[in-house]
Amino acid sequence: MTLHNLSQNNSILNHFIAQLRDVNVQHDSMRFRKNMHRIGEIMAYEITKQLDFKPAEVTTPLGIKNTAHLKDDVVVCSILRAGLVLHEGILSFLDDAGNGFISAYRHHPNNDDYFEIKTEYKAVPSIKDKVLILADPMLATGQSLVAVYQKLLEDETPKEIHIAVVIAAPEGIAYLQEQLPSHCHLWIVDIDSHLNDKKYIVPGLGDAGDLAYGPKL
Repeated sequence: MTLHNLSQNNSILNHFIAQLRDVNVQHDSMRFRKNMHRIGEIMAYEITKQLDFKPAEVTTPLGIKNTAHLKDDVVVCSILRAGLVLHEGILSFLDDAGNGFISAYRHHPNNDDYFEIKTEYKAVPSIKDKVLILADPMLATGQSLVAVYQKLLEDETPKEIHIAVVIAAPEGIAYLQEQLPSHCHLWIVDIDSHLNDKKYIVPGLGDAGDLAYGPKL
């Protein structure tokens, strides 16, 4: 697996991430969604640098310009519900991409800290020989992403896979490196310190889904 750490160079991403984390800003869910959307746009721009393009010509009012168009067919798939805003940001730069949605959540069968990952809802177009961009804002243990990866590849194999994550814990990165094949790309905006005893990212930002859309019932 190839790791792309976007935090290695200072950029406007730092500003957007800081506002996502700031408890004094988090009460504004519209601002949270806007910043997550912006981050998705920037990640899409970075990811497309790794994709294949083909020569093309554009007719202007004064002549012909040789340029390049995206060659790869792309499917953007987000993990419900936290991935929705990030998905929209990525999609705003990939006009013709297909769209997929899949659910994954922590199930606590014993009502304690132990959990299993459940994947249930799945609505995804064909990913055969396409570029799959899998969007999930938070990479904690990595178990959800691996479960979703396995679910998506039950019937078809994409050309390559790009995983777009906003904030990651080192434990989750290590788990994906163990579980996913070498042709996968992991894109991360920022890497945090560790997971706490409940397997939440520290310092993290809280529950991305709740901050974007309000508390669950």
